[in-house]
Amino acid sequence: MDLCTVAREDNGQIVEENLWHDLAGLTDQIGLTADSSRVGREGLAHRELKRGMAGSGSASSTWAPLRIGLFRALWIAALVSNVGTWMQTVGAQWLLVHDAHAAILVSLVQTADTLPAVLFALVAGVLADIFNRARLLVAVLAGMTAVGAALTALTAADRMPPALLLMFTFVLGTGAILVTPAYQSLVPDMVPRPQVPAAAALGSISINLARAIGPAIAGLLVARIGVTAVFALNTATFLLYAIVVACHPQLGGTPQSPERFIPGLRAGGRYVRHAPVVRRTLLRAALFLVPGSSLWALLPLIATSRLGLGPGGYGVLLGALGAGAVGGAFLLPQIRARLTANALVAAASLTYAAALAAVALSRSLAFTIPALLPAGVAWIAFLSNVNAALQLFLPRWVRARGLSAYQMVLFGAQAAGAAIWGVVAETAGLVPAFLISAALMAVGAATIWFWPFRQIADMDRSPVRWPDPQLLISAERGSGLVLVRTTYTIAAEKEQQFLQAMARLRQSRLRTGATGWGLYQDGQNPRLFIELFGVPSWEEHLRQHRERQTGTDLQYHDDAAALSDPPPQTGHYLAADVHQ
Repeated sequence: MDLCTVAREDNGQIVEENLWHDLAGLTDQIGLTADSSRVGREGLAHRELKRGMAGSGSASSTWAPLRIGLFRALWIAALVSNVGTWMQTVGAQWLLVHDAHAAILVSLVQTADTLPAVLFALVAGVLADIFNRARLLVAVLAGMTAVGAALTALTAADRMPPALLLMFTFVLGTGAILVTPAYQSLVPDMVPRPQVPAAAALGSISINLARAIGPAIAGLLVARIGVTAVFALNTATFLLYAIVVACHPQLGGTPQSPERFIPGLRAGGRYVRHAPVVRRTLLRAALFLVPGSSLWALLPLIATSRLGLGPGGYGVLLGALGAGAVGGAFLLPQIRARLTANALVAAASLTYAAALAAVALSRSLAFTIPALLPAGVAWIAFLSNVNAALQLFLPRWVRARGLSAYQMVLFGAQAAGAAIWGVVAETAGLVPAFLISAALMAVGAATIWFWPFRQIADMDRSPVRWPDPQLLISAERGSGLVLVRTTYTIAAEKEQQFLQAMARLRQSRLRTGATGWGLYQDGQNPRLFIELFGVPSWEEHLRQHRERQTGTDLQYHDDAAALSDPPPQTGHYLAADVHQ
């Protein structure tokens, strides 16, 4: 039998710390100490002032973040590395084209490159959240440089059998997925908040540019100087990227109290599971990416069987998609100024669906290229919108883990979609596969009425620190589950309003560390409600107080507390050792 020891906490004082970024990316910390009711009032006024400042300027262009030297340096380094990655993929496939089992081996190169994103994305997110992100980037890129050098040397020595090549590709793909969330989670720290959507668009531009020009460069180099040179250049891009990050030590500070890996992994999973904004964003991404993957998966067949093109013609088609994506970057600020996030997603989906149908029915290169251009615009408009929404919403403590969940959906949906559309094209034909995917894309656009993006503009994402609970016993003795009990006294006419407020507070508790939550009404005193939630350890509960709350979480707490008369009272219960 377990006994519990209680420590009482007055819900009096709250400390709110807001992190502000000015246009130079500098950070000031503002601390406010007040009683609960005063923080509720002043915090709202404080947040309204902050939103007013953020919205006072005109919409920045897509290229505005490139005026910030730190962001510009890392963006260029990431672009060069992305180009190298696509060169590496083409080089690896070229090494296998003359093998007796070329068809399966060439396709396995893509599998080996993308499978790590599905397997290790959450691991990458945890590592990026619990370690200094800049140091993590340098370490991973240094490892990738060593792997790339070994791959280059063995290829030059003609000691690269298919199995070993696939293994090297898998290892490099693992390194790439470790890099991605660490880099993306640094973006909101490098640019002012109003420019985060533009920075996300630039990230999508980097990927699409690399996808367009990387294979073309690799094809020229393979023809002129061989696959070994392609591998060597890719290795050099890793080294360049590592040097750029290492030259900016101010990036990615180490968390004040780093989490352990397994608890951090669980905390990230709980956050995604109990954050409706994140879940809805991931759902919308899957609804777009699964049908949208048909174009990328089947475009080589369009080039060969429908248009009668060779490798050069396929490169032209890829270039048209890339050019549409880059051109879309110029249009995004105007599009965002005129459309809501939901309208933008619906328009992008319908545009992409029309492009899929046009590409499928086209028999002419002159007609296919104009159809691919708007597809590129729609692709970058959707992905940059989703990425920006996540970067703006996710708190810093869990940002990389949330972005890694998006990476899993991004790569997993494309991989699964490619397999699905390959089977459909094999059984029903190429044109029906495209038309079916276009219809599904249009249906997905229609679901925006039922599953819209949740609005985040009015959510305060700044970090808030609550005072540590005061205990009369040592917390070290309670190494197990911690129970937190809060008692509310609610008037009958306020009961429904209170229950609605507690529904929001429940998700906040579960996002920030609680593993279980319940609300109970006293059977003898119907006006008395007891909130009870459990946290895995005292250390986890302190993290709830010190680093995991946001201004929105504080507001949820204040909304519920304001309905209680007298004010709610909170107690903390630690497991007591009982010797039998």
